[in-house]
Amino acid sequence: MTSIDLNADLGEGFGHWRLTDDERLLSVVTSANVACGFHAGDAPTMRRVCELAAERGVRIGAQVSYRDLAGFGRRAMDVPPAELTAEVAYQIGALEVFARAAGTRVAYVKPHGALYNRVVRDEEQARAVVDGVVLADSTLPVLGLPGSRLLELAAKAGLPAVEEAFADRAYTDEGTLVARNQEGALVTDPGAVLRRSVDLARGGEVVTLSGRRIGMKARSLCLHGDTPGAVDLARQVRDALEASGVRVEAFA
Repeated sequence: MTSIDLNADLGEGFGHWRLTDDERLLSVVTSANVACGFHAGDAPTMRRVCELAAERGVRIGAQVSYRDLAGFGRRAMDVPPAELTAEVAYQIGALEVFARAAGTRVAYVKPHGALYNRVVRDEEQARAVVDGVVLADSTLPVLGLPGSRLLELAAKAGLPAVEEAFADRAYTDEGTLVARNQEGALVTDPGAVLRRSVDLARGGEVVTLSGRRIGMKARSLCLHGDTPGAVDLARQVRDALEASGVRVEAFA
């Protein structure tokens, strides 16, 4: 039977401010990309999400980012490689404390926002991220875009390289994500999101913004949790996948 993981970005709050409905999303997804304090998240939030994830058997992933709370990690930044390596390891280590306290552990790493897009092609920044993961734990899988420099270098370093796709983001004909500031970057029609999810899981294909159908094989499917109606849409995606014969399970 075909299987796929469902991941979502969680813990994206700070202090009294919360962006994602962590508790409800954790009843749907199989992997949680937890903000580690650099683009969002703080110590109490990280601890709470780890405890909730552990209770539900959801895998915990460290969502590492540039140090950019004001820009939510979505602004382009130039960080020296040695500094980025240390900051990636630091974020993983911080989350690991709370994961272990909850009786589990960090199971994988995924970059966020501008860093995620940068390491698709930038070898220097991709290598710095990989070096940071190795520094923290040389067994951790790395989740990223198919064909990216990040996954290529992760595999060369002996890290499990796991490909993911996005159900609610538009793709270019080259298989990269359409920039958020471009029209059509977000797929907002629920019916289209459901069809894309099933197509990605069962056929390994996606229709690009220009209308071209390209191959997009992935082991994990990302659902954004910071959009209106995110929880209900996530539940519909999971139901649609299971109704089409796809088993939903964690990759890690």
